[in-house]
Amino acid sequence: MVEHRPIRRSAAGIIVAILAVVVLAADQFVKYLTVENLPLHEVVPVIGEFFQLYYIRNSGAAFSLGSEVTWIFTIALTVVAAIIVWKAFGLQSRLWAIVLGCLLGGVLGNLTDRLFREPGFAVGHVVDMISMPWMMPAIFNVADIFIVCGMISVALLVILGIRFDGTREKDHVESEALESETAESGISEAEATEKGN
Repeated sequence: MVEHRPIRRSAAGIIVAILAVVVLAADQFVKYLTVENLPLHEVVPVIGEFFQLYYIRNSGAAFSLGSEVTWIFTIALTVVAAIIVWKAFGLQSRLWAIVLGCLLGGVLGNLTDRLFREPGFAVGHVVDMISMPWMMPAIFNVADIFIVCGMISVALLVILGIRFDGTREKDHVESEALESETAESGISEAEATEKGN
């Protein structure tokens, strides 16, 4: 997972923006189809119990937690989106651009619901429709998938030491160690020269 060379910041920003728009559009399109075609609170089997559609409006987070304080999730999503946009301006890494673009799209997908869906601005209910009861009891949506995968990818990039400029942390450590050895070697040679004189 080594990147050969950094890309221009403008190119990284474009990658983030394009992916965010694509993910946001896909999420909102699926939600539109859900609202227009699926019955509310009724299971629609697609592949038995392995994959089902179940249209709900979620005022809280996962498992409907915090349903009485919807506005908190709106603030949290706004802060996360702002941080991603801020970080995007300094990116020179393709991997980080892809991950943050997908993550931003997912965040914006659910934030759009919070801002513009009923029952009102900043307290809107998120449209969920994907159910896989064999795996988890929660109902989720396309945005949730990209948020979860994005967070896992962020953790992996951090663990692997991939920096925002596309280089790896260990390369910087090795470079600093080499510079330190070179400096120490230079000092030793200078001391030897002085003693010889």
